[in-house]
Amino acid sequence: MIGLVVTLKVQPGKEAEFEAVMKDAMAKVKANEPGVMIYQLFKSQSEDGTYVMMEQYSSKEALDAHGKTPHMAEMITNMGPCLDGRPQFQFLDLVE
Repeated sequence: MIGLVVTLKVQPGKEAEFEAVMKDAMAKVKANEPGVMIYQLFKSQSEDGTYVMMEQYSSKEALDAHGKTPHMAEMITNMGPCLDGRPQFQFLDLVE
């Protein structure tokens, strides 16, 4: 399994638009990608405009397939105008 934590900074006043884009993306991922175990957005309690997407994939192939879906391309296009800087990605290996 592969974990991924993505930290996203959102421009002031764009939070509702960003959350709507992400809720749509989460619904599409959960409905169409069986290799995605966790795909959930969280909002920071301590840093305004900071969100964290926690993701878990059953395999590298599932992660690769996720990035090639039409709904991910749509999400990237739609969330881009809301962001305040580039997302920060942290890839993780499962410890068993």
